[in-house]
Amino acid sequence: MAADDTAADGIRGTAHGDAPVPLSVLDLVTVGAGSTATDALRTSVELARLAESRGFHRHWVAEHHSMPGVASSSPAVILAHLAAHTERIRLGSGGVMLPNHAPLVIAEQFGTLEALAPGRIDLGLGRAPGTDGATAAALRRTDRLNEGADDFPQQLAELTRFLDDDFPDGHPYARIHAVPGPVQATSPGGVQSPHRPPVWLLGSSGFSARLAGMLGLPFAFAHHFSARNTVPALDLYRESFRPSEVLDAPYALIGVSALAADDEKEARRQVLAAALNMVRLRTGRPGLVPTPEEAEAYDFSPAEREFVESWNADVVHGTADEVRAGLDELRRRTGADELMLTANAHGGDVRLRSYELIADVYGLPTPA
Repeated sequence: MAADDTAADGIRGTAHGDAPVPLSVLDLVTVGAGSTATDALRTSVELARLAESRGFHRHWVAEHHSMPGVASSSPAVILAHLAAHTERIRLGSGGVMLPNHAPLVIAEQFGTLEALAPGRIDLGLGRAPGTDGATAAALRRTDRLNEGADDFPQQLAELTRFLDDDFPDGHPYARIHAVPGPVQATSPGGVQSPHRPPVWLLGSSGFSARLAGMLGLPFAFAHHFSARNTVPALDLYRESFRPSEVLDAPYALIGVSALAADDEKEARRQVLAAALNMVRLRTGRPGLVPTPEEAEAYDFSPAEREFVESWNADVVHGTADEVRAGLDELRRRTGADELMLTANAHGGDVRLRSYELIADVYGLPTPA
């Protein structure tokens, strides 16, 4: 089946400057020590505007819960705010954790976002909770967490039916409609937007890779925290791919931790602080992103030092030229169709500077 050109155009990006593939932004809305969530969200607006002006293809926000250093528990709310401050860049979830929500609610939220920013919204879906087990249980009002992940294909099918408003006659939900949505076009005098947010599947292992391939959907892989699985997952996605009305060929992006600074030493200081934040998160002590000074003074245990070295080995960091070389090599090794960059650092100014440097080194467009 041939892909619908309109749907595909909403997925495939265009590479600008010397970039080998389209470049995009994954925004974790990080909160540094001494800053507030208001500061972090203000940085997100500045970042979205910067990304739009420099030719980045899309700006995604991830869903996380019960993490003091990450202010992105409500992606749909943040995306509505970003839509009000941008004009062209695609905005989306990277992702919404489907088992945490009723499919109808997601369809309504993203139908609303599509109405606010027609033709600019992506719906990226994950099957992990985006938090620890206890928080996931509080979100879902159940402690049967495995059931939610196992039911992901069924939840995805239900969500897609709500987005397309095409439950068959006799289905219990046949008379239920996600609004804003296609049902409005069938009402007397109704006119409905031709756009529908494209669905992406996100993953850090093979499950979503295979499912995305079988359904002919675009796939986003979390290389930034599961680098060892990147190539096997992308291979599985491509091997499993079946053409659909959405895509006639596989399209995969990877999320990459990348931080450029004006000198190599400063880049190392910044990624050390981000790594200390991960040490605390992985050992049940989540907090605000520490300052580089705090990280330099921290007494890492041998096990913590080993974790930091392993973690930072997968963070592309250094000067702009070093980051470009690292990203180019990663793209060659993985064959990714798009690179989605996340800059983890204590300060918003550092994150913004990183994207500016990367845009400059690739010769991306400059604002008029």
